[in-house]
Amino acid sequence: MTVMTPPPPIDQEDEDMLVPHSDLVEGPQPMEAQADTAVSTVENQPVEDPASSRFTWQIENFSRLNTKKHYSEVFIVGGYKWRVLIFPKGNNVDHLSMYLDVADSANLPYGWSRFAQFSLAVVNQGSNRYTVRKDTQHQFNVRESDWGFTSFMPLSELYDISKGFLHNDTLVIEAEVAVRKVVDYWSYDSKKETGYVGLKNQGATCYMNSLLQTLYHIPYFRKAVYHMPTTENDMPSGSIPLALQSLFYKLQYSDNSVATKELTKSFGWDTYDSFMQHDVQELNRVLCEKLEVKMKGTVVEGTIQQLFEGHHMNYIECINVDYKSTRKESFYDLQLDVKGCRDVYASFDKYVEVERLEGDNKYHAEQHGLQDAKKGVLFIDFPPVLQLQLKRFEYDFMRDTMVKINDRYEFPLQLDLDRENRKYLSPDADSRVRNLYTLHSVLVHSGGVHGGHYYAFIRPTLSDQWLKFDDERVTKEDMKRALEEQYGGEEELPQTNPGFNNTPFKFTKYSNAYMLVYIRDSDKDKIICNVDEQDIAEHLRVRLKKEQEEKEHKKKEKAEAHLYTIIKVARNEDLAEQIGRDIYFDLVDHDKVRSFRIQKQTAFNVFKEEVAKEFGIPVQYQRFWLWAKRQNHTYRPNRPLTPQEETQSVGMLREVSNKAHNAELKLFLEVELGQDLLPIEPPEKTKEDILLFFKLYDPVKEELRYIGRIFVKGSGKPSEILTKLNEMAGFPSNQEIELYEEIKFEPSVMCEHIDKKVSFRSSQLEDGDIVCFQKSPPVESGQQCRYPDVPSFLEYVHNRQVVHFRSLEKPKEDDFCLELSKLFNYDEVVERVARQLGLDDPSKIRLTPHNCYSQQPKPAPIKYRGMEHLSEMLVHYNQTSDILYYEVLDISLPELQWLKTLKVAYHHATKEDVVIHSIRLPKHSTVGDVLLHLKSKVELSHPDAELRLLEVFYHKIYKIFPTSEKIENINDQYWTLRAEEIPEEEKNLGLNDRLIHVYHFTKDTSQNQMVQNFGEPFFFIIHEGETLAEVKGRIQKKLQVSDEEFSKWKFAFLSLGRPEYLLDSDIVSSRFQRRDVYGAWEQYLGLEHSDSAPKRAYAANQNRHTFEKPVKIYN
Repeated sequence: MTVMTPPPPIDQEDEDMLVPHSDLVEGPQPMEAQADTAVSTVENQPVEDPASSRFTWQIENFSRLNTKKHYSEVFIVGGYKWRVLIFPKGNNVDHLSMYLDVADSANLPYGWSRFAQFSLAVVNQGSNRYTVRKDTQHQFNVRESDWGFTSFMPLSELYDISKGFLHNDTLVIEAEVAVRKVVDYWSYDSKKETGYVGLKNQGATCYMNSLLQTLYHIPYFRKAVYHMPTTENDMPSGSIPLALQSLFYKLQYSDNSVATKELTKSFGWDTYDSFMQHDVQELNRVLCEKLEVKMKGTVVEGTIQQLFEGHHMNYIECINVDYKSTRKESFYDLQLDVKGCRDVYASFDKYVEVERLEGDNKYHAEQHGLQDAKKGVLFIDFPPVLQLQLKRFEYDFMRDTMVKINDRYEFPLQLDLDRENRKYLSPDADSRVRNLYTLHSVLVHSGGVHGGHYYAFIRPTLSDQWLKFDDERVTKEDMKRALEEQYGGEEELPQTNPGFNNTPFKFTKYSNAYMLVYIRDSDKDKIICNVDEQDIAEHLRVRLKKEQEEKEHKKKEKAEAHLYTIIKVARNEDLAEQIGRDIYFDLVDHDKVRSFRIQKQTAFNVFKEEVAKEFGIPVQYQRFWLWAKRQNHTYRPNRPLTPQEETQSVGMLREVSNKAHNAELKLFLEVELGQDLLPIEPPEKTKEDILLFFKLYDPVKEELRYIGRIFVKGSGKPSEILTKLNEMAGFPSNQEIELYEEIKFEPSVMCEHIDKKVSFRSSQLEDGDIVCFQKSPPVESGQQCRYPDVPSFLEYVHNRQVVHFRSLEKPKEDDFCLELSKLFNYDEVVERVARQLGLDDPSKIRLTPHNCYSQQPKPAPIKYRGMEHLSEMLVHYNQTSDILYYEVLDISLPELQWLKTLKVAYHHATKEDVVIHSIRLPKHSTVGDVLLHLKSKVELSHPDAELRLLEVFYHKIYKIFPTSEKIENINDQYWTLRAEEIPEEEKNLGLNDRLIHVYHFTKDTSQNQMVQNFGEPFFFIIHEGETLAEVKGRIQKKLQVSDEEFSKWKFAFLSLGRPEYLLDSDIVSSRFQRRDVYGAWEQYLGLEHSDSAPKRAYAANQNRHTFEKPVKIYN
């Protein structure tokens, strides 16, 4: 373990997002959703220096790990015990999952917590620059004792030998951990401390926030945005100019951090776009292009060009004849090379570097034919605001992946582009313009190619005081933090034991400048101008002040909430409107009824006067009922308020009615209507009276609706009110009807038939109960209804579910929707899917559940009848989905489940062709059965040839499968199964013969002389006393290599990856003392030569890095 300083604070905003490893969480979860745990430090408050260190973990025989979880040994940082946790085959994803874990969390005292910034890395053992590293920070506690990345890196990349992450089947993992003392993030006031406010992060919009702060702090730009014409009828969410004006106004006058949702909505973005990290450079160009278009025909037309547009000239000039071709081009920003350049000046030197066109690359000049020429770029003019985009990301064609360049790259506080006799400028450039620039802002990217965090260092007035704008936080910083610490490169730690001659420890800094903004000194006064309220349109000021007042009003309401009671009043009209539309069970959704905000000390009788004004119901005709939550989780009117209770304050009543002590009082307003439908005084209620509510069900229309309420006598019988119910339903007075009591609906529906001849009390009916009724079905009814009675209809409503089905081949697109019941069994679900697809055999349908977190299909499909009901298929841990994926198989699923499919690569004895065969056999079959089946499909060198099956991994042979081995446990996902003929000579090994492994290898000088195996490994017989020269002759013949090529090959004995080169006179058998082939893959005869196999061509969308998704502004 080596002591180290921590990386700068990093908010990870990776597209795979951060999650605790808990088996209950499988997919992406935005860090912002964990705001209470992601505590950040405030730079200008005193914070203890963090204890920090790096831990390196080497995992040998990595591919052989067969545990779901694998922990590292414990290491200590900041006095705390930590360990790294990995899921070698992924935590229910096809990525390596990796987390930092508090090792002794089970033994820590109640309420413990600790804050750490950390990075986890899978080291690329070929070249450190390709190491995959991800950074984050977290407040660890008893509920979240581990934190990290469920989708750290694809398993396909990890297991690909050519990528260099695994060497000799050893994986190297690094953890850099810095433990910080927790500072109260919420108490920090950016406005008070700095005079400026930050921008809220929507999920992964830090890249946008850093750019918006940079543009806002160019006052001339801000003034131009304010002067873009907008009207009071515009909506910010539909107008980019108004949304930007609103945002800038709030940044200028608000005391708190500002939200960006209106702006992103004006871009036409949805939530998904806000959680997708894009490229700052691309967003800058797209936004400026949009504003340029919106400014056309207005008083600020041309502002973007005036500020940011410069021009350069591409030229080709012939050396031996008088001919020159030039082309003038404009630019809004300049992309400067970082790789191979020590600073900005070196990048400009490279930008204007002259290229010679000669030899085969001569220039074809008009009328002069092919000519030697020089080609280059010179600048005609630079803009007042110079935006320099540093090329920190580039595509590596050798590795077929994007990489981040973390090299040290310096940039000056003052940039002189007239240096060395104006060498960057064209002779036609205006010599009166002095191109001396001052640094205004530095945009920083912290992290790796797979994700990271953006923030900005800005000098709003070009004073000596720098400010760091990091989403919601704004802090004061010194010049060293803004400049030198953002150069990148490596940092050397002070030696822990200076008396010893130990090598100083260096580590790469992953935070570095990504974009620079310079302002020309001669234009400084014009650009850093005064912007005040006079620049802001009157309608905008009015609108935003109104918004602020509403915000303050809500804030005041929230602060005074303890002084008020919310009274929600449900009426007969609400029940009639909601039942059968919004709700089917119970009586009302209280969130959709009229609510009153009343001071707690207000007398209830005073509140009744307000109700009288609102509903036009005189006070003397109002009777209020309290609602009660029953033990079966239903919510019903329970009893009317007593006259004594109505004299109390609403606050006291709320306490009586609500034991949960929330601020709401829920009431039902009973109003009796006379024959003229005007309110009358409610009848006196005795203990004998029961208030019942009635719903009517129509089985033909499949409709349920509320029709009213009735007081009945407890000793009375339902048969006595049938005429009244028929009248309420609009039925003939003698219509036969059936009555049911709606008792409960969670977790299952309970609806029981009511005996019309038994008294209401005997049927256990009480105040607030619900009776559903319908016409009695005729005895001989030919009409078939799907849900003939109330219980079956309520059961249907409770369990109905619209499921969106998607083809597994197109997992992002809905194919069709079906309305199903959650109670449908497996057979009923696949039968409905098969019917939809026009498929005769439902058993050929295979379904796969949906992962609610990753929004992807789960890795494992549903087994045949593996889940009892549809409800189980839709549950993903604690969430319910409405998506299922389907595929149509070529054989039935039950049949397939008894089979095992293996992909076997067959190598012909004499031909170079390799053919992949997919072999499907019963699971209890053996390797012998596989080879027998394969014999019938392949071409053999002779009819009696015997085959064998090998396990090949990383161009090494790890196993010869015994023919008796069951195929059920063979995994062909990460390694290759190779079938080949057994050579006759191997069947008749002499007593002193050895069967050895022979592998091809190469050593790359750029990769620390590391041995890389490639090509096809093979077995080879060596004889006792045989020299290398003799062995070489037989190998050349076997591989059919030309003399010229073979002369370049070197031969070595390799043990555990270390080559020992052999001479032609060496006795090869003396090196190989082991007789068994099994486990001998680490001792082999190595053939060192260049790998002439063609490299995989770069595919357009292969390994797109995080930022490569194009930024689009739609409006």
